[in-house]
Amino acid sequence: MPSRLAVIAVTLCGVCAFLELYCTQPMLPMLAHLFHATKTGVGMTVSAATLGVALSAPVFGALTERLPRKRVIVASLIGISVPTLLAATSTSLAQLVFWRFLQGISIPGVIAVVVTYIGEEWPPEQVALIMSFYVSGTALGGFIGRVSAGMLADWFNWRVSFLVIGTLAVAGAAAVAAWLPHGRRRPAPQHRTDELPAFPYQMQALLRSRRLIATFAVGFNVLFSLVGVFTWITFHLSAAPFNLSTTALSSLFFVYLIGLVVTPAAGYLITRVGLRAGIGGAIACSITGVLLTLAPSLPVVILGLTMLSSGVFISQTASQSHLRVAAPAGARVTAAGLYLTCYYLGGTAAGVVPGAFWALGKWPACVGFIVAMQLVALTIALVGWRTPKVSESAHASAA
Repeated sequence: MPSRLAVIAVTLCGVCAFLELYCTQPMLPMLAHLFHATKTGVGMTVSAATLGVALSAPVFGALTERLPRKRVIVASLIGISVPTLLAATSTSLAQLVFWRFLQGISIPGVIAVVVTYIGEEWPPEQVALIMSFYVSGTALGGFIGRVSAGMLADWFNWRVSFLVIGTLAVAGAAAVAAWLPHGRRRPAPQHRTDELPAFPYQMQALLRSRRLIATFAVGFNVLFSLVGVFTWITFHLSAAPFNLSTTALSSLFFVYLIGLVVTPAAGYLITRVGLRAGIGGAIACSITGVLLTLAPSLPVVILGLTMLSSGVFISQTASQSHLRVAAPAGARVTAAGLYLTCYYLGGTAAGVVPGAFWALGKWPACVGFIVAMQLVALTIALVGWRTPKVSESAHASAA
């Protein structure tokens, strides 16, 4: 069984992959002013990164199916860091969006491969728990990236934000290279013709699975909710009656720290109650949280954001655990790549689509749309994740 350093390394993979991904969210009102851009225009600094993830994820998954897991993870961490540092050289919004897109391109080399690595290196009964530590790492990375980027931009300027975050990412890559063990329990590659190893046929086989399709759809909706709320609420809270500064907007992401505690506990609970019950409770928590952001009281809004983010982290743990159960052993990285494509297409859409609802009714209209998307996700999960009663408990424990 992998050591505690291996668990730390897996958690660091989540931290480093998500340091950069959403770091522009607290800076959006500032960037709109500096670049004289629209809200949707600066929202592209979020959507470009998630679009890069979405486009590269399935190809990355297929190409790395038989490559050494650790080598791919470390190389990808370095590939994320370099565009982050170069983003500080941007002289226009278009250039910043370009570097953000390149950041996203390398991220699947971490997050798709780590999910498979966990499933291969830990016993089945511990996968959901270790996955929860990884998801907590993604929450910590998102927290550090957003908070530090916003505060540094307010205290110095936005270029310093990218330089500091890029440097932290390089240090994290070095730690993962030192502490993450080389995989030892990886199944030997199979070459039987009935396993359809060729990428197009493998993709076709995966897309015929009802349970996988449901998992992909849930992933789309989960990230749509998180990105949609935390992107567009910055415009809501920077205006009257709240009038929050960039530093204050960054401080909102302290709610992510609650997720660091809740997610591992939820990972343990999911192994007991099952994946469908876990995802149902998590999405219900998220819906309640989004509705609370309509309150005119900042403490209530913060409570709502806490419930939303915790629900999303738990949903991600359940979805990734279900992905391992539903995907065939010889195509789990490819399945993870497809999942990430759908997941980050949700994030890409969330940076742009709610803009139409903002134009109609500002934040309340955005909330109505996001809650509707969450209800769709809940329905899909409860129906699409259904398994025969005889094997349901075994599948839940295997996750």
